[in-house]
Amino acid sequence: MVLLHGGGQTRHSWGELTRILAGNGYRAMTVDMRGHGESDWCSEGDYRLDRFAEDVQAIVSNLEQPPVLIGASLGGISSLLACGESEYLPVQGLVLVDIVPKLEPEGVQRIRQFMSAHVGGFDSYDDVVAAVNGYMPHRKAKPRSPEGLRKNLRVGADERLYWHWDPAFIHGDRTPESVRHVERLREAARNIEAPTLLVRGKMSDVVSEQGVEDFLQLIPGAHAVDVSGAGHMVAGEQNDVFNEAILAFLAKIQHACRSGNTA
Repeated sequence: MVLLHGGGQTRHSWGELTRILAGNGYRAMTVDMRGHGESDWCSEGDYRLDRFAEDVQAIVSNLEQPPVLIGASLGGISSLLACGESEYLPVQGLVLVDIVPKLEPEGVQRIRQFMSAHVGGFDSYDDVVAAVNGYMPHRKAKPRSPEGLRKNLRVGADERLYWHWDPAFIHGDRTPESVRHVERLREAARNIEAPTLLVRGKMSDVVSEQGVEDFLQLIPGAHAVDVSGAGHMVAGEQNDVFNEAILAFLAKIQHACRSGNTA
């Protein structure tokens, strides 16, 4: 499994899923996408969707066997483009976490506003928690593991806490701007042949029920699961329903592989 996080996150954003995958006999590889976490910031400030999709293609091409791609938000869009626009990218399955071609502009704008509001950093960890809880008011408590959130931060030379991503990702002139690529993403979806699962946060303001219906029409045989009580940040909320949905999907792929029915 190759797990690709959302924009503004890091490879540590997957909550308990990696441990659950390993405990069930799977090999899980998490990736810091370009400009995020421990990966280098792009010297040219190039964070267009093309570059992220090329990165996914490069990762898959260097693996010994075809993986299942699990992508949240930006990671999902990058995976969708990598699979749907490549002549042949060997993958066994595709999981998209709260991302579809037709996104809700208001929800996307709220994400951008949250990210832009804190480019200047935080005075303390408590300020970070307050900001996250403000963005996700449905979450009743602080994260179970404070270290999980801390790993998405870096300490600046001024000793303030900053999100662990390049500000050019949202403020440069070459940003993803996924909401402007609806038809491109829909066309890529039409080309997907691998088993596909969409996991949507029931409370998401980024992916609507109409967006899910459109997506399922684009990929015959694709399935969708709603995670109640979760918003756009489905994976990071460590929801058991989310983890169980992933395991059930992987079990189906394994069964298909044994039967010789993979795409």
